[in-house]
Amino acid sequence: MVTLDEARVALAELRPRIDGFVAIRADLAELRADLAEGGSSALGGLAEAKALEARLHGELEAFAAGGAHVKGFAPLLLDWPGERDGVPVLWCWLEGDADIAWYHRADCGFLGRRHL
Repeated sequence: MVTLDEARVALAELRPRIDGFVAIRADLAELRADLAEGGSSALGGLAEAKALEARLHGELEAFAAGGAHVKGFAPLLLDWPGERDGVPVLWCWLEGDADIAWYHRADCGFLGRRHL
């Protein structure tokens, strides 16, 4: 378990990787669309698509190694286990959020998300 402050530090440390992840994900989406339409892309071919997939999976593993629970990847959703007023919670960050400003009880999931 981590405190909210510790989760925020972890998020800040992951921020460069998150930015890279978003770029890789977009490249992969465009490459797949190009390959499905015409079989060629300025981003490469099947080998490049497989390499981008491997990089995405590597980044997701790095997020987990940094203590985050990866709950989604499009949009990216990261949780850190913590405790609030004696209740197990997950400090919740969704792609596009400037900071961790949400939490939810560990047993409620995203639907139980509350603003801090």
